[in-house]
Amino acid sequence: MMVGTSHAKEVQYGTAKSEAELVADARSGNETAVRELVRRLNPRLFRVARGIVDTDAEAEDALQEAYMSAFSKLDSFQERASFSTWITRIVINTARMQRRRFRPEEEYDTVEETHLSRVLTFPGQNSELPDAAIGRAQLRGLLETAVSELPPDMRLPFLLRESENMSVMAIARELQINPITVKTRLFRARRRLRLALERQVRGGFEAIFPFGGKRRANMASRVIVHLRANGQL
Repeated sequence: MMVGTSHAKEVQYGTAKSEAELVADARSGNETAVRELVRRLNPRLFRVARGIVDTDAEAEDALQEAYMSAFSKLDSFQERASFSTWITRIVINTARMQRRRFRPEEEYDTVEETHLSRVLTFPGQNSELPDAAIGRAQLRGLLETAVSELPPDMRLPFLLRESENMSVMAIARELQINPITVKTRLFRARRRLRLALERQVRGGFEAIFPFGGKRRANMASRVIVHLRANGQL
């Protein structure tokens, strides 16, 4: 009974607090505030990391490293921008550094024309799938494969625009590039995807690269363990 009451209070605490209030509490070593910030930011930040690196595992590693870095250095957050903007930049830098570690010969902004012929065949396209859930899962897999094949300099702006619904100007500010460059990369990304997916895609980008279930729940716990080990909670 006590556990249920405690959980209910924690949920109420999390939903009632603004981001700024949660950050202030986290600075004071409040574990619940840290967990709530991680919970709120997980979906967006995972997609940001996934827009730069090539696999879900790499994105999760980059996200965990970024969280640990951010929460370990909360004193350096000067509130000139929102906390979510500040930590997004940390995630971008962390993911880019991770990519360079694994692919030192690669230049991040290099644009190469690649072919997506291997993802053109839609599973079950010649027959009706009896289970709509299976069809949705296959469609999401098709979308994820196609988006994963985009070069990182196209993939990240595309995910920010289509999955996070950010404006061109907001993406330009976030990535510190010219808005015209953002528009060009979005155009090229869409053209590639159109060639790859043809008539099979009619939306659904908001559902790709989810970060839920045990992976999402465990992220906060791993961050808490790290902060405790360093005497920060």
